[in-house]
Amino acid sequence: MAGCSPYHYGFGRRMHGGNWRDEVRTRRGDIKFLLLELLAEKPRHGYDLIRELETRNGGFYRPSAGSIYPTLQMLEEGGFLTSSTVEGKRVYTITETGQKLLAERGARTADREDDFSRVREQRTRLAELRRSAMELGGAVLQAARHSAPERVEKVEEILSRAKREIYAILAESK
Repeated sequence: MAGCSPYHYGFGRRMHGGNWRDEVRTRRGDIKFLLLELLAEKPRHGYDLIRELETRNGGFYRPSAGSIYPTLQMLEEGGFLTSSTVEGKRVYTITETGQKLLAERGARTADREDDFSRVREQRTRLAELRRSAMELGGAVLQAARHSAPERVEKVEEILSRAKREIYAILAESK
């Protein structure tokens, strides 16, 4: 994007001006099926559903409470799940009607399983890249804090060279 610095974007977050290349997002309306699938495994409370979706997506997708709780309410009103208060928390359980809805959708979901596998693999690579970048950042900060000026200069040269090489790789893929 013209005029935008690469530092404008954060690892693991949606970019402000666009998307991660080839990212498959949760389609509008699919969140209800994701919730029903999790509830088919066992009853859960809302925050547990949010946390589980984040975990299963490698930390790259964390649905907001503003998308989860209204969807749970809609599913409950539709008879696809029930809720009860357990230890002060509202716990949701899938109903037989909810199970039937999932079963009907099963054939369509199977077609998308390859897409989800590809997304999981991509998110794993992104998580590894983020980890590597964080480790590199830690090493750079350590060098900046505890090294003589000539060592800091060498680190700057390495980083400049690495940045040029990365931009060269990005230019090749266009």
